[in-house]
Amino acid sequence: MNHPHLTGTRRTTQDTHGTLEVRGSLLSYHRINALAPDSMPVSRRILLENVLRFHDGSPGADAQVRAVLAGDTDTPVDLYASRVFLHDTNGVPTVVDLAAMRDGMAAMGGDPAKVNPVIASELVIDHSVIADVHGRPDAMARNVELEYTRNSERYRFLRWGQQSLENFAVVPPGTGIMHQVNVEYLARVVMVEDGWAFPDVCLGTDSHTTMVNGLGVLGWGIGGIEAEAAMLGQSMSIVVPPVVGVRLQGQLPAGTTATDLVLTITETLRAHGVIGKFVEFCGEGTAALPVADRVTIANMSPEFGSTCALFPIDDETLRYLRFTGRSEDRVELVEAYAKAQGLWHDPERVLDFDETIDLDLGTVVPSLAGPARPEDRVPLTQAKTRFAAALWESSGRPNRVTATLSMQGQQHAVSDGLVAIAAITSCTNTSNPSVMVAAGLLARNAVRAGLRSKPWVKTTLSPGSKVVMDYYRRAGLVPDLEALGFNLAGFGCMTCIGASGPLVPEVSDAIAEHGINVVSVLSGNRNFEGRIQPEVAMNYLASPPLVVAYALVGTMDVDLYREPLGYDQHGDGVFLADLWPDAAEIDAVMADNIDPTMFSAAYADVFDGDQRWKDIAVSSSERFDWDEESTYIRRPPYLDAMTPEPQPAQDITAARVLVKLGDMVTTDHVSPAGAITANSAAAAHLAEHGVRGRDLNTYASRRGNHQVMMRGAFANVRLQNQVAPGTRAARTRNFLADGAEASIYDAADAYRAAGVPVVVVAGRDYGGGSSRDWAAKGPALLGVRAVIAQSFERIHRSNLVGMGILPLELLDAGPDDLAPTGAEEITITGLTEIGPEDVHPMVTVRNGDREFTARARLDTPREIDYFRHGGVMPYVLRGLLDTDDDTRNDPTAKTHPPSLT
Repeated sequence: MNHPHLTGTRRTTQDTHGTLEVRGSLLSYHRINALAPDSMPVSRRILLENVLRFHDGSPGADAQVRAVLAGDTDTPVDLYASRVFLHDTNGVPTVVDLAAMRDGMAAMGGDPAKVNPVIASELVIDHSVIADVHGRPDAMARNVELEYTRNSERYRFLRWGQQSLENFAVVPPGTGIMHQVNVEYLARVVMVEDGWAFPDVCLGTDSHTTMVNGLGVLGWGIGGIEAEAAMLGQSMSIVVPPVVGVRLQGQLPAGTTATDLVLTITETLRAHGVIGKFVEFCGEGTAALPVADRVTIANMSPEFGSTCALFPIDDETLRYLRFTGRSEDRVELVEAYAKAQGLWHDPERVLDFDETIDLDLGTVVPSLAGPARPEDRVPLTQAKTRFAAALWESSGRPNRVTATLSMQGQQHAVSDGLVAIAAITSCTNTSNPSVMVAAGLLARNAVRAGLRSKPWVKTTLSPGSKVVMDYYRRAGLVPDLEALGFNLAGFGCMTCIGASGPLVPEVSDAIAEHGINVVSVLSGNRNFEGRIQPEVAMNYLASPPLVVAYALVGTMDVDLYREPLGYDQHGDGVFLADLWPDAAEIDAVMADNIDPTMFSAAYADVFDGDQRWKDIAVSSSERFDWDEESTYIRRPPYLDAMTPEPQPAQDITAARVLVKLGDMVTTDHVSPAGAITANSAAAAHLAEHGVRGRDLNTYASRRGNHQVMMRGAFANVRLQNQVAPGTRAARTRNFLADGAEASIYDAADAYRAAGVPVVVVAGRDYGGGSSRDWAAKGPALLGVRAVIAQSFERIHRSNLVGMGILPLELLDAGPDDLAPTGAEEITITGLTEIGPEDVHPMVTVRNGDREFTARARLDTPREIDYFRHGGVMPYVLRGLLDTDDDTRNDPTAKTHPPSLT
């Protein structure tokens, strides 16, 4: 397993070691059934196997096994990933840190080549392409050309990582969306290493990593700091989650799609409440669902709020593995392992879930979701009236705004509800051949009826896999889609993440001049306000065929059941029912035009890339050749002045409050995000390097440049720093300059130069929302030693520890008690007394004469190690420095499970 801590052995009184023969090979595995009852949910069984496999013989490890067996939802356990999955936006800073660690190793006299991921780590470049060009034959070629122009520095760096790092693979641009590539090719389902078989536990830097749950793979999205730790062999601490069983019954009615089902499930589970819980599907209805439908549902796990949404392995899983070109060896391994471990789905088996939800598939109806949340399902029969109500609520206007568009030599009268974007996009639905074929057939029927998309609609087709275009071409559906403007725009995560590009110019003009409210309709997974395109006020999720239908009609202000989408050459109305393909036709097209060879061919050279990728000049040196003039990729200073041994912990004396905040501050408030504005500290820094105007780009594109990112910390315009009342966006007071107002970056720089420590003070639930890495990295670079809050969100608290920042939880006090004005000096004592096993140590926080008690949120012995070393990177690097040879591969450490006596 190549994890640094798996050295040595300790035989205990019980042994779960077993052997499994698959196609003549004998494999070792940990027998879950030796300890787990038959009624244990599958997701928890996978967690148990993980705890058993990494058991080190300690009492703490015994306690973790007992916690999983008992379903103790208050006890943290260590989870180790089998592999880590990244996309380019989060992957670049992760690889930057690995490159910096190699430099740090060399600076201390060690071998930089030792710094590598120790588990399989795969990155798919799919988050950088933008739908700038649409509706023309060369749309994809132009968009890819623009993508390479914008990202040349980032791609050169990732090419270096591809060539120089072990256990690290890069899927180049233009291949597909990461999650679709995962389910169609990368997912192992069952891993084999060192003669051991074990579950494929996949942790990824995108929340929709859960899509792979549809294949029976346990996994979910994590932050980049957690991903770095996992890549370097470290565990992630999680509490044992409650498991919610979703029992599916019946079958989908004619005319409904997997998209309708997933929107229904999203609404149902969001209303039930599954945040922080495992969701697991079971029942006869589950057994009847094809894997394509399962992965569509699992992809939406973040939208209904669960940690994961697991579909256990069954015959349908095996069929999909064969269908997507996996080897027979792999298929037989998955079947044998799943059946031996109780991971196989038996619809009759009664599992002991913490909660159970029943859903009859026969109740599903055609649906949309919108205008701003995925859980806001709208039955298609009510779409027109619900849109009118949402428009009234958002605008407060009694009358519709109208405008006249002059396009293609014609005048078009339009009003609120104009469909500005119709996008067949996102891994959620483009991974599902049934809804994609339905879209193609509906397009064919529309073209035959003489219908065309409205000229004001920006129509894009951006599937998550090349296989989609292969079966579209084989079925002869491409010309009809293109006739409606659905030309291939690229293979990547585009409209769904807001990379939708500009609207049709006339529509933008109407928005600016008349204030018209326009909408997007997309086959994606998220439709939050402002996410899809800045000018688009309302966004609706829909199945691919409904995306085509709304492109034809051009407005949301329509009843698709009762009003025509257009008129044929005879002047007769053409209705949705006239165009909708039946299930038998969809199945026939799929059967005749999709086969395993298409997947094998699409992924045969998946890591090679096109000629543009191959032509990127890059050195294969062990250490990256940093360009000091680069404004995208810079060597971060985390490991500067690092010593081979950690320095003793020191109390924090006379610290200044850099930022004081209230309750519910999210990582979106703290982390640099969005466009780099012209008046920001980051823009001023870039201007010094000749970058101005539109070339400033976004913080996301410059995550590999710490100089930009640290200047963007706390820069959200909604953030109010109470140290400097009345200001917003990264302002504070510098108490070395008589409390004069200054940017947070400039004040932190002055404190650092003077050797003055700084802290952040906050209220309850600090760090909620997405686990943005730079919400921890930015403050660390600014010199923040501790964040003192009333409570923390789990992932962000972990990220703070990973970056060497101490999270302190105030007991019986709030930010106004500790720092009434923010001008106070803060002293923290008791840090020197924290021992290696002192989980949750208590410390004293002083403000002048006032004294407060705080709990250090170091929740595991491993986190205490991180704190003592100054973060996860120094901890791992020192461990590698002490390793003279590779002694990390010790399978005997995995053969001795715990004593539970």
